[in-house]
Amino acid sequence: MLADIILTTLINGSTYALLAIGFSLIFGVARIVNIAHTAFYMVAAYCIFYGTHRLGVHPALAVLMAIVLVTLLGLICYKLFIEPIREHEAAVLIATIALAMVFQEIVMLIFTGDFRTVPPLVPGYLEFSGVKIAYQQLLSIASAGVILAAVWTFLAKTRLGLAIRATAQDREVANLMGMNEARVAMLTLVVSVALAALTGAAVLPLQVLHPHMWMAPLIMMMAVVVLGGLGSLKGSFTGAYILAFSEAMVVFLIPKGAFLRESVALSIMILVLLMRPEGLFGIAFEEER
Repeated sequence: MLADIILTTLINGSTYALLAIGFSLIFGVARIVNIAHTAFYMVAAYCIFYGTHRLGVHPALAVLMAIVLVTLLGLICYKLFIEPIREHEAAVLIATIALAMVFQEIVMLIFTGDFRTVPPLVPGYLEFSGVKIAYQQLLSIASAGVILAAVWTFLAKTRLGLAIRATAQDREVANLMGMNEARVAMLTLVVSVALAALTGAAVLPLQVLHPHMWMAPLIMMMAVVVLGGLGSLKGSFTGAYILAFSEAMVVFLIPKGAFLRESVALSIMILVLLMRPEGLFGIAFEEER
């Protein structure tokens, strides 16, 4: 059972971390609460499914196509629907909710509401302490780890990454230093959506596809960013694995605990809001007070 808990924590924690970091990036830079973030994750998953099953292309090519298409879709949505109303936070929130619902209905129209799956890229499994661990699970964990390391390197070592971090910490100072805040915000949105698409690609063979698959990750992602601190990348990473571990403990130790997954996330989110509204590393909130 311990091996199951650890494995589930690594898989779910990596997924939540990738989604939450992308969400925190765009919030930190542009103060955009992008409810449609996990909907892009869903669209990427369906694009890969369509490429492999309908077009018959190689999975690697399908992943590349999905990332490019979803990133372009995110950029178009930003320019058409978000940028014109960016200064009105309530309007942006409503717009992103509407976008998520539109994506859901389009997916349902094209693929119907049937549950669909994608076969593992690496079939087979190994046994460890009496627990069967699928090779695909190990591949997904490794892929998520590589993506997280790449994101960390990008933010720490590249000019754009440093510009994103500088703008997230203080937009006025970034503008005074000659950074184009509007351009940085647009590029951050591109990085954020691409990260959501990469997340969908990394865990797709472990997921069941359906038009509402974006909702449960949205709840988990919001709980993670509240726990870690909205706008804090370190908080998103730490909070993701704390929440994933708590979720795994409930699922494996409590009878019918699988039905309580979202309840655990929402309970943690409410407790954090009541006891420490800024979260574990809520620098953004503290600065705005």
